[in-house]
Amino acid sequence: MKEYLKYPGEHIDDLLCDNLKIIQQDGAYKFAIDSVLLANFIKAGKNDRVIDLGTGSGVIPILLCAKTCAKEIIGIEIDEAACSRAKRSIKMNGLEDRAKIICADLKKAPKIFGSESFTVVSANPPYMTVDEGKISPNQSIAIARHEIAASLRDVVSTASNLLTFGGKFYMVYRTVRLVDAICLMRSFRLEPKLMRFVHPKFSEGPNLFLVMAKKGASSGLKMLPPLVVYNADGSYTDEIIKIYFGSQ
Repeated sequence: MKEYLKYPGEHIDDLLCDNLKIIQQDGAYKFAIDSVLLANFIKAGKNDRVIDLGTGSGVIPILLCAKTCAKEIIGIEIDEAACSRAKRSIKMNGLEDRAKIICADLKKAPKIFGSESFTVVSANPPYMTVDEGKISPNQSIAIARHEIAASLRDVVSTASNLLTFGGKFYMVYRTVRLVDAICLMRSFRLEPKLMRFVHPKFSEGPNLFLVMAKKGASSGLKMLPPLVVYNADGSYTDEIIKIYFGSQ
């Protein structure tokens, strides 16, 4: 068996984008639509250096290789098993020349790479504090869902430290913590410039939001049209289908 192929208990999923695939572990945390929406929301050019904080299975760096022209895309993840899968997924897709996975605490990223060393930072942070809900006994799931390894504050402060002046921070998060996110970003000199709410259906309010904040920018927030995931019959909307099946 070649190094990048799946190990026992793992399976390979099709990302439905440029024939890209990803290795996932049965019983462990699996990426969801929020990561796909974030990857599609991110803009990066050929001169950008990108880092994804808490990259998990590496789905965002992998998708960014298809959806952007960024010359270097790094994912940092503290969970060793997730890092292993992400690294093998990168190799399986032949993306070693553009994408790299680092197994480390995201809070240490500024020491590893240096302050102001990236022009784009992305993150899909854990949505729940340690006081919310039941924490899973599965380490992979617990780290992904709850602020065990890193809090929202940790993610935002690290992003600010890593970004060059004028650099962009992209994040997907749940609307119930919108105020927390905005206040934290401003406190770390990340000014929200673009925002888009994500609605499960046309008839329902938003449960997620996508935001782009710019380091050192002046105030002024542009609201983009809402993004709706499902039609009334439960099928994906045309825009979601385009996001899943097309490149930017």
